Formats: sequence, C-alpha cells, structure tokens
Amino acid sequence: MATGYFSHPDCLAHEMGQGHPECPQRIHAIEDQLRAQGLDALLQREDVPLASNSDLALAHDLNYVLTLDDFLQQLEANGDMRALDPDTWACPGTRSAAWRAAGAAVAATDAVLDGRIDNAFCAVRPPGHHAMHNQTMGFCFFNNVAVAVRHALDVRGLQRVAVVDFDVHHGNGTEDILNGDDRVLMVGFFQHPFYPYSGAESRAGNMVNVPLPARTNGATVRDVVDSYWMYRLEDFRP
Repeated sequence: MATGYFSHPDCLAHEMGQGHPECPQRIHAIEDQLRAQGLDALLQREDVPLASNSDLALAHDLNYVLTLDDFLQQLEANGDMRALDPDTWACPGTRSAAWRAAGAAVAATDAVLDGRIDNAFCAVRPPGHHAMHNQTMGFCFFNNVAVAVRHALDVRGLQRVAVVDFDVHHGNGTEDILNGDDRVLMVGFFQHPFYPYSGAESRAGNMVNVPLPARTNGATVRDVVDSYWMYRLEDFRP
C-alpha cells in the first residue's frame, strides 16, 4: 500500500508570533517522528501545488477568497504582520502557505482517485477546520478538507464523501461549509464545552457530532465511534 506524503517548505513560512501554538515546529515534529519510527522511507513524497482561486471557491465565497488574496499580497509586499481575527494572524509568508495547504488537499485527492497512491497524509499548515465559508477563525484561513471534499464531488464526480473530524475542538468551519449537503456525511467528536462553543446542538441530518466532557478516556471514545459513527458510515457508503 503506497501512502502519499504531501508537505511543502512554504508551510513553514507562516508565522503568527513568538510562542504561538500554531507554529512551524508542528511540521518539524511530524517529520522527526516519521524518521524516528522508520516510517519516512515508506512514504511516497508528492509535489504540492498552489491551490487556484477556483479551487478555493468550491468551498468559500469567491469575494472572500479574492479579498483575502489581496490583503495577503499586501503583507508580502510590505513585510507586515496583521491580525484578521482575535486568534488568527498573518505575515508575509502566510499567502503561499495557505494556498499550498489547500493545494495539498486537492492534489492528495486527485492522486488517490487516479490510483497513483492508496491513501495520503497532508502535513501542512495553516490548518483548516475552523475556517468558515467567508471568515477566518481559529488559526485557519481556508478549510482545506472542505475544499478537497467539494473538489472530489464537483470536479471529480464522486457521489458521496465522508469526513471524519477528531479534535479537541469542534470542526465548526467544516460543518458551516458542508452543513446540509446530502452528498457528505461528517462525523466528529470534540470536547464540550470548549472553543469554539458549538456543535452540541447541530440539527443537520448529515452531521454526527458527539460532544464529550474533558478527560474522556480512550475506551469511551472507542464506544462513541462504534455506537454513533459506524452504522451511519456503513449506511452512507462513501
């Protein structure tokens, strides 16, 4: 089984300030562990293109994409660092990193669908699951997974795609974009109450959200997967 590994040096150029938890060292840590465990030699390293604005517009409002593009190009030109929301900062390297991160998700989807690899892992940043249809949020600029999902559906012609979101935080941005799209089933668990304080009352039929209290143990999480996710995924047949 060939696993594609999608990453790019541009993803290291995005900085949000000294001491920020969403930092380039996150990718270095992944690379270090792959080497330490002997997995690096088993991966098929793949090229990571820049996403096109039309790729991004599959999941985001085009005006949002173009406005953000213009803003980030200005930062590239003048070397500034600016905040887009209380949690999300941009610097001169942010534009290339954000477009590469989404581009990796699209390229990974194509590589799997074309049969060149069996599965893929994208070691990219900035992350994506808080980015909403027309809003940055929670360190995220574009929703990389949602872009890839819509590419698979709208460009590559798939009929059903499942998204599995596991994080201490609810993937509110992914839900915002894919909410109500019957071609998508999204399953997720997250700590609640916790940032971004959402997901516990989702009414969309294609969302299977399981809020969990802090310090929930692994056995309980396995039971959640078996009891809430698996029958929905099996019925959906992604």
